[in-house]
Amino acid sequence: MRTASEIRQTFLDFFKDKGHEIVRSAPVFPKDDPTLLFTNAGMNQFKDVFLGTGTRPYSRAVDTQKCIRVSGKHNDLEEVGVDTYHHTLFEMLGNWSFGDYYKQEAILWAWELLTGVFGLPKDRLWATVHHSDDEAMGLWREMTDINPEHVLKFGDKDNFWMMGETGPCGPCSELHIDLTENGCTPADINADRADVIELWNLVFIQYNRQQDGTDVELPFKHVDTGMGMERLTAVLQGKSSNYDTDIFRPLLDTLSEICGRPYEGANRIAMRVIVDHVRALSFAIADGALPSNAGRGYVLRRLLRRASRFGRTLELNEPFIYRIVATLVREMGGFFPELAERQDHIERVIKGEEESFGRTLHRGLELFENVAGKLKESTSTVFPGHEAFKLYDTYGFPSDLTELMAREIGIGVDMVTFDQLMNEQKDRARAAGKAKLANGAAEEWQVVREGEHSEFTGYESLTEICNICEARRSGDQFHVVLNRTPFYAESGGQSGDRGTLIADDFLANVVDTWKEGDRFVHLVDSLPEDMSVELTGKVDTARRLNTMRNHTATHLMHAALRETVGEHARQAGSMVSPERLRFDFTHFEGVTPAQIEEIERQVNQKIREDLVVQTKLLSFDEARAAGAMALFGEKYGDTVRMVSVGDYSLELCGGTHLKSTGQTGHFKILSEGSIASGVRRIEAVTGDVSAEILLQEQRMLSQVKAFFPSARFEDIPKQIESLIEERKYLEKELKKLKSESASSGLGALVEAALHVNGVKVIASKIESDSPDELRDAGNSLRQQLGSGVGVLAAAIGDKVNIVAVVTDDLVKTVQAGKIVGAVAKIVGGGGGGKPHMAQAGGKDPSKLDEALKAVPGIVQEMMG
Repeated sequence: MRTASEIRQTFLDFFKDKGHEIVRSAPVFPKDDPTLLFTNAGMNQFKDVFLGTGTRPYSRAVDTQKCIRVSGKHNDLEEVGVDTYHHTLFEMLGNWSFGDYYKQEAILWAWELLTGVFGLPKDRLWATVHHSDDEAMGLWREMTDINPEHVLKFGDKDNFWMMGETGPCGPCSELHIDLTENGCTPADINADRADVIELWNLVFIQYNRQQDGTDVELPFKHVDTGMGMERLTAVLQGKSSNYDTDIFRPLLDTLSEICGRPYEGANRIAMRVIVDHVRALSFAIADGALPSNAGRGYVLRRLLRRASRFGRTLELNEPFIYRIVATLVREMGGFFPELAERQDHIERVIKGEEESFGRTLHRGLELFENVAGKLKESTSTVFPGHEAFKLYDTYGFPSDLTELMAREIGIGVDMVTFDQLMNEQKDRARAAGKAKLANGAAEEWQVVREGEHSEFTGYESLTEICNICEARRSGDQFHVVLNRTPFYAESGGQSGDRGTLIADDFLANVVDTWKEGDRFVHLVDSLPEDMSVELTGKVDTARRLNTMRNHTATHLMHAALRETVGEHARQAGSMVSPERLRFDFTHFEGVTPAQIEEIERQVNQKIREDLVVQTKLLSFDEARAAGAMALFGEKYGDTVRMVSVGDYSLELCGGTHLKSTGQTGHFKILSEGSIASGVRRIEAVTGDVSAEILLQEQRMLSQVKAFFPSARFEDIPKQIESLIEERKYLEKELKKLKSESASSGLGALVEAALHVNGVKVIASKIESDSPDELRDAGNSLRQQLGSGVGVLAAAIGDKVNIVAVVTDDLVKTVQAGKIVGAVAKIVGGGGGGKPHMAQAGGKDPSKLDEALKAVPGIVQEMMG
């Protein structure tokens, strides 16, 4: 029996022998495609090729792509665990043709691999084609020995593939396998049967779907195939469930050991969900994603909380999901090294999220059970939408988790109301934010000059002779693409260059530069009348130099950080601009002041050493073998740029850098703090900005020193600390004196108390600086009363503060909370508290005397 690893390698080797380039899997979330939260198909990393905006140095490719389907058009979340073959994360085995071969080769090779190499029975395989695709129908029946009756036509739903609502698409041909005991019929194909499943999808991409639903022919026709690794493994290993293969069984065995229960019976669904979700979480976190409250981070948080909730059904009430990660790394870390490299980080993030959710889960479950209990008493079968929203908004319960718990007790959830409340919340958030439309609405590209474009020459020179290849209007500005450009396009966290484009009697300011596919797009404020004229592009030298200072310093700081706080500290995001640098990294506790000092010391030491900064172009594998660090979530091509700073730092980086570290000048960390669970952020500056900050600090120190003219410089901190302690002592003494003064004044109030039905009643204004001070006065009055009721009030600023007290012998008859509420109502406020003491506030100080005069009547009414 072939192992999963052998099956994967056989697939890759088969197509390598057919002239295909083996390509690494892209990260599970596309960094440069805003239309997708996650990579949901193997074709995502090649989308630019299909659209004609990008190229590859090969025309045939084969890969296994890590995919996550939990949102949008392709969402398998609700089926996970319930059936045996849907997953949130799966591997998609695929072979690709970029304008090379087409339907015939794709069909013949698929048949050869499945039947000739993997040995699947031909009489158990069925092929489907789009109802309009007579060509594919003929190829199946004439070029292979499949049973002709096993080739069927279907409509758009089953045999027209789209990546999303828009984008590359085309007809497809699917291969299905019949796993039934006695053989299936045509009616069983595409009928969602677990024993008659789709195995491989051959997509023939020839259109680009527009927003209005029309299909535009692509310049070239492509092949995009996708076969689920998990399903294929189950078929070849003779398993009726993907979870019984060697992909999942080690994870299930580990989970069984953790919970002390076998994978059988009522435990099955919960255990499937948990091991499925830990795979998706681990791969996403390894690629740089983190659980959060928005976007893909929220999807990860949903997965983790679903798994945690299913764990409760196995009586796993403490964090446990993170304990399965080691098994996943052992099984898959060989082929996907990012899992092994970031195992500690993955475990820390998952455990931290489990602990955080565990603190709110119990309270959320209590709310759910209380509401569910009332529904049972009323015979209602619908969980209220506003309560589901409260679970989401207050306790972090995703709506699908609430629906899951509701289904378990046989009720539904009012999702109409839930969605309405969600939309209202989103509308409020949108109204509170500021709308931003970057660069205006762009028109279509106008081709000015045919041929190659966007050759970047800015590593070597900041000036370049160039021509405009394409241009388009964008509001009051323009986008231009040059044949050659010295302007660095925003990428890898480094901001885009600015500068000028110059010709005779023409000058345009380059405001920004960024990438669109293979294009380097320059935002300019004007265009020459003759766009074919030769231009000179000049980068803003000072701005680029400052950016390079910050970028090279980022590499130095990354190395110093790892040396100081540990090898687990890896880059999780960055921003490099001319003014400053921002660096996000994985770490689960604050960096101490001593560590900050050490990082600064090391970086400035390397700056003084004036280390040489060198770059080399290597293959990805050669660079990794040399020890170069690859960063979270980055998509690297086959040729990469390796940047070394002496023998101190070695990273893959496409940014621009100094020639030597001495050009940095000086490095200064401004701040360090948490931005998410397990992720910290450092902001720092270099060069002139750092020097100016040091100068400002020196001026401030000189000013402080002036207050201690006779003190030695090193003694000043102790003297400041002594002054602070002295001030605290004096404030404490002042508060004590004021309390004693107020207490003596309260004695006079007690002596002058009114009597209402034989009960002492005090209602008076006093001087007070804060609600806390007023409360202390109320406590003192209550002790001095012996038996009675007291109301004290003070005007603090433009507000009224009130405290009411009742002695213990009277609280059954008169309650302080009711008294203070009635009094506060007169001054336009409200409040409450316990029967013996309560506080309130009001907005109208002019009615304070009226309110206090009403106190005896309020007390008398309460006493009957």
